[in-house]
Amino acid sequence: MQSWSSWKRFPDAHSGGHVEAPIGPGVYEVRHTLTGRVIAFGHSGNVANALSELKLNGGVGTFARLFRKQPLVSRVADLEYRTCAASTRAEAKVTANRLLGLRQTAWRRRLDLGSAARAN
Repeated sequence: MQSWSSWKRFPDAHSGGHVEAPIGPGVYEVRHTLTGRVIAFGHSGNVANALSELKLNGGVGTFARLFRKQPLVSRVADLEYRTCAASTRAEAKVTANRLLGLRQTAWRRRLDLGSAARAN
């Protein structure tokens, strides 16, 4: 497994920007630039397609809002992403699951430390 790429601004489809990501298997993470909140995280057999298919801005019409999945954020310009290439889709899946486990462990520790600080 390779290491994470650097964080890149998410391109706006209206301005003709392109996602720079592996065409093969790997893991991806999209976050809000200002808050750091994770918007999307996952693994795919084609990371570039997975990132380009995210419903980030969604439809703007009333009809579209009723029948489509709601957008994850209001402005794509507020997002950044990073990727990590893998040699196989199975390797990408295992890596994504391992990273989720590490993230959950870190959150539990943070919550435990916060609880201990409030108890004192």
